Amino acid sequence: MQLQDILYSQGFGIRRVCSGLVQQGWVELWDAEAQDWVRCLDSALDIDPEGLRFRVQGVEWAYHALGYVLLNKPAGTECSQKPSAYPSIYTLLPMPLRQRPNKGAVQGVQAVGRLDQDTTGLLLLSDDGQFIHRMSSPKKHVPKIYRVTTRHPVDARQVARLLEGVVLDDDPKPVRAAACEQVEEHVLDLTLTEGKYHQVKRMVAAVGNRVEGLHRWKIGDLSLPEDLQPGQWRWLSAEDLARLSPRP
Repeated sequence: MQLQDILYSQGFGIRRVCSGLVQQGWVELWDAEAQDWVRCLDSALDIDPEGLRFRVQGVEWAYHALGYVLLNKPAGTECSQKPSAYPSIYTLLPMPLRQRPNKGAVQGVQAVGRLDQDTTGLLLLSDDGQFIHRMSSPKKHVPKIYRVTTRHPVDARQVARLLEGVVLDDDPKPVRAAACEQVEEHVLDLTLTEGKYHQVKRMVAAVGNRVEGLHRWKIGDLSLPEDLQPGQWRWLSAEDLARLSPRP
């Protein structure tokens, strides 16, 4: 695979731009044998991309055939490319992630589902359509755990009703929590396997309480890393992806 094609696939612009980056000396490749970075000036150089480490304008990257990203979403951001009132979560990502091509079009990584502007925590993004569908589809039953802070004290009756199921105004079929655990007087962990509009807030309201804070901290067996600050992102590892796979 030519170096300019590798850079294009990783979101560094159209091939002409990628070729220019190489020819201007902005691209370095990691030489494992010499244990050093080597500047490359040949944009047509044929390279095996798997395991490739490279630097563009001094910033190190690793080749990813498909992008799988975890973001610690901060409050006051929208999961939209065209936000209406708050900054987009996509502005928190470096430009190459936002420019990764998909089937000939520049689409970048996309959010796997959406969190409300005031909801914080674990958000997945990818340019793998099958992965997005698998993580989002209610038929796959991927559990998502939310830490819910309520205005009024939580009681056993409310927990029981959330587990039994509550009726939301747009759906006559009861919506149930897969699990519900009271953590503190005003805090509970609510596990859902589907994602309706404002679902947590509406479920809590249906049992006579009100959500004051909402934070998603786990999807599948993958927890939000404690050292990842709000607004920060990182690539998902193979181990992370395995933790997201539905259990047999």
